[in-house]
Amino acid sequence: MTVPLALMVLALFAAGLAPRALTRCTWPDREPVLALWVWQCVVGAVLLCCVLAMALSGAAAFTVVRSHVFAGAPHGVAEAYTSGAYTPWSGALCVLLACGGAWTGAMLLREIRDARATRRRRRAELRERAPQLPGEDTSSSERLLVLEDEKPDAWWLPGATPQLVITTGALRRLKGRQLDAVVEHEQGHARARHDWLLNCSAALATGFSRVPVFAGFRDQVHRLVELAADDAASRRYGRLTIALALVELNEGRGIFGPCPAPLAMVPQRVHRLLSPAPRLPVSRRLRMTAMASLVPVIPLLVAVAPGLSALR
Repeated sequence: MTVPLALMVLALFAAGLAPRALTRCTWPDREPVLALWVWQCVVGAVLLCCVLAMALSGAAAFTVVRSHVFAGAPHGVAEAYTSGAYTPWSGALCVLLACGGAWTGAMLLREIRDARATRRRRRAELRERAPQLPGEDTSSSERLLVLEDEKPDAWWLPGATPQLVITTGALRRLKGRQLDAVVEHEQGHARARHDWLLNCSAALATGFSRVPVFAGFRDQVHRLVELAADDAASRRYGRLTIALALVELNEGRGIFGPCPAPLAMVPQRVHRLLSPAPRLPVSRRLRMTAMASLVPVIPLLVAVAPGLSALR
């Protein structure tokens, strides 16, 4: 039970301290894509700790699990993990983690189901407001749909046949290359599959709302994907262009007034675009990427250490 307990301690350490460290840093606003990668690596490491602890504790408690976990492994390797390791807590820990895994899967399936239902409902609403014309070609996977609406808005509707929807109010308000910048922003979401990140983070936070790393992951993903899409648009059309486009789209919603809407991110995004902080040096970005990539490797090293020692 030493290795499973070590893995659980490592998971608790990462789940409790990593969110505090990441939310207190200022560099994620300068490098949102890198910050998303770091968050994914930390969450992946926590989940990997739980999976490995479940497998090893189950192998220590149940013969049938042991035969699958150590199938084809030398006898000495299996003995290193199971000999004298069984305690009454082995089976309980395995069952507890298995239940947690099943609950995570159920939450993810529910999130996917809800997301699909939402997309179907929104597509049905779009078909009612903008019915397909006879002979209209809908084979393109990135079809642009112009919706008659005085309210300026634009959004990307993901799915098997994604659609970029822009209202006529947005077409009237956006000037020059501002429309191109908005389209690039929404396509940035689609290229990076930000909807997958949002669904996964929401599922983990819903299933385990009291785990800081999952709650922080959900909250930060919503913010970072918008910053990343802003940067994708600004690299091609300029920061001023996308900032003005954001103002034009959201000026009438009251978020720039003395009492902005709760959790409104647009003013902060506009300020970030107009007063950009310098990016991190390339060497530092490479070091941070490499360090983040090594985080999920730590649970693997902890898990295989006894087996490697037994092979000596």
